[in-house]
Amino acid sequence: MLRFALSLLLLTTTAIPLFGQASSQAEIISAEKISDSAPHSAFTDLIHFQGHWFCVFREGSAHVSPDGALQVLKSQDGNTWQSVARLTSPTADLRDAKITVTPSGKLMLCGAGALHQPAEARHQSLVWYSDDGTNWSDAIEIGPPNYWIWRITWHEGKAYGVGYHTIEPRETQLFVSDDGRHFEKHGKPFAIDGFSNESSLVFHSDDTAICVVRRDGKPNDALIGSSAPPYTEWTWKSLGAYIGGPALMQLPNGTHIVAGRRLAGPAKTVLWQLDPNTASLSELAELPSGGDTSYPGLVLHDGILWMSYYSTHEGKTQIYLAKIKLPTSK
Repeated sequence: MLRFALSLLLLTTTAIPLFGQASSQAEIISAEKISDSAPHSAFTDLIHFQGHWFCVFREGSAHVSPDGALQVLKSQDGNTWQSVARLTSPTADLRDAKITVTPSGKLMLCGAGALHQPAEARHQSLVWYSDDGTNWSDAIEIGPPNYWIWRITWHEGKAYGVGYHTIEPRETQLFVSDDGRHFEKHGKPFAIDGFSNESSLVFHSDDTAICVVRRDGKPNDALIGSSAPPYTEWTWKSLGAYIGGPALMQLPNGTHIVAGRRLAGPAKTVLWQLDPNTASLSELAELPSGGDTSYPGLVLHDGILWMSYYSTHEGKTQIYLAKIKLPTSK
């Protein structure tokens, strides 16, 4: 009962300073559940497109299950949501929905199919396209089998994504596409020890690429990489902490933020400020979360950071949407 009361207070109070000084820490404006229709809902992303919000995520009977589908929710105000599409496959568990806008103004949804076995491969990366977020194309296979291209970022008319090999030999590799449909390996596999996998890319105004990569096993600290065009040589530094399901963003003032799962102590979905030059993290906010959690989507809208994520802290794995006031610049 006490846990419920504390959660209710957090969700209904506006602008709660999370730590000490409001000038150096973020404030949660709200954090509310927006979907619990499936037994297990997870792995989110978020976008604002044509005046509407779209939240995408996987839903299925369990964290890993053959019935995994990609759900698309739509909202005009971020408060009332409705399902407008549900993408399924008869041959795969669809996972890890990520959404972006192409240079031509279409929505591009990417994910991966964990292929029902026996099959010739374990995984296949996929994309779908839509003009309105409701009507979607058939799935298009991208990249070679068993490379999971986890998140796609557009820059100067090209689509970039970091794919990781899901079978031996383990490796992580940059992929590039001119049209968002045909992805090719670009450069050599990253010179990273351990099992590097999920990633997030941003491109600076000078065309420098910054990448945050999750690692599992030993070592399991996340890495930050930087590369100048043509993005074939990367320099890597440890961030000194585990980040599961990373989402990286550069704010208009040049500040970088990253969100994902923190494992130090109980698992939580956390927002950090990131200094790419020193590879240092400063925790800004700990979202109401716990257990199976993370995989956020980030959108800065009218000066407020909107974050989708999933969590199991209320007993069922569900989708949440938080609105966060970021620290004021010094």
